[in-house]
Amino acid sequence: MKGLGCFILILLSVIPFEGYAEEVIKKGDLLNLDRCIRIALERHPDITAAKSTADAGWSRMKQAQSSYYPQIGWVSDVSRTSVGPRTSFGFRTSSVTYNSYSTGVNLSQNIFDFGKTAAQVKIQRMDYEASLSDLETTSDQITFNVKQAYFGLLQAKRNRDVAAEAVKQFELHLEQAKGFFEVGTHPKYDVTKAQVDLSNAKLSLIKAENAVRIALASLNYAMGVTESPEYDVEDSLSSEKYPLSFEEALSRAYQNRPDLRSVVAKRQAAEASISLAKRGFFPLLSGTAGYDFAGNRFPLARGWNVGLTLSVPVFNGFLTTYQVEESRFSLSILRANEESVRQAVYLNVQEAYLSLKEAEDLIPVAELTVQQAQENFEIVNGTYLEGLGNPIQVTDANVTLSNAKVSYIEALYAYKIARAAIEKAMGLR
Repeated sequence: MKGLGCFILILLSVIPFEGYAEEVIKKGDLLNLDRCIRIALERHPDITAAKSTADAGWSRMKQAQSSYYPQIGWVSDVSRTSVGPRTSFGFRTSSVTYNSYSTGVNLSQNIFDFGKTAAQVKIQRMDYEASLSDLETTSDQITFNVKQAYFGLLQAKRNRDVAAEAVKQFELHLEQAKGFFEVGTHPKYDVTKAQVDLSNAKLSLIKAENAVRIALASLNYAMGVTESPEYDVEDSLSSEKYPLSFEEALSRAYQNRPDLRSVVAKRQAAEASISLAKRGFFPLLSGTAGYDFAGNRFPLARGWNVGLTLSVPVFNGFLTTYQVEESRFSLSILRANEESVRQAVYLNVQEAYLSLKEAEDLIPVAELTVQQAQENFEIVNGTYLEGLGNPIQVTDANVTLSNAKVSYIEALYAYKIARAAIEKAMGLR
């Protein structure tokens, strides 16, 4: 029931948008993170595959339940028998051909199988719940991939803006150098240096613009949209304290992680498999009934039958014994897998939590560095405008300012990814 409840939560997050499953991104749309995630959960092929796997598990569970119900069949048969000529006691008889007809309905019902059907149903139900948890795991991974690509695009766009700003600064510096050279206060070197700096800044801008295009392609891929018109994304590259202790995060992870629930369901299915294998030592009681018409000519004679069948296994070459043994080994494997997943959950939460705290600590430092680099640039540039500085100092200050801004953007991106990682580690979206 817990797995079914998780499945309902998935449906609540997906079904409301099924009505426009063919939704396309319109040119000029402004997408936010939530909409990108919704599109991915509708259109990504991995979601389709995981849903189909869960549906197949549901069908297998229903197949197992079919053994509770009576099995009804209709059988009809027509045959022709020919007896050739023969000689007996000196007399020769001619060949004889006659037809046989039969038709009827038969019914069989499993009466008591010492829990074989119940065990089989339980196994398939556990496997089905495991597939539901696997669907959740796939959804969580796709959600994380979208977040990563979304924030990567925001980072690339901001880096492009920094590169464009640097081009403007070097263009302004070039104009200043030309002005000083024309009045004779600075040498030709200043103009040449400013031209080289501007060319380098333009090269950086070209690379930054291409990084935006690559990041956009990555976001489209994460959403399961290979082609899309031009659109923009809402800038949400900001930070705030995440009020959660490591112990709270770990507790939520143990409760919510779908991959952990999946391995638990598989372990429970393995436990039921041992019970099923042991049922091979017990007999099977079933009932049969039938009503038919049969004979060599019409009208056919009518008949009916009712009976009980008791099948008692006596010896099958130790097959059942080894099936029980195999089931026990399989259970041992899954118990080890469960413990391995638990340890992996602990490590995921620990790494994500430490990365989050590191990102939170880096942001104010990076922000302060930008302020200091801005002040330094203004001082150096002001000194140059007064004719006291040199172009190398201006270039260094400008590059330092650009690098500081890029580092600050990187710190914001790292925080967003760390937060997405801790949420994924806890099984949250």
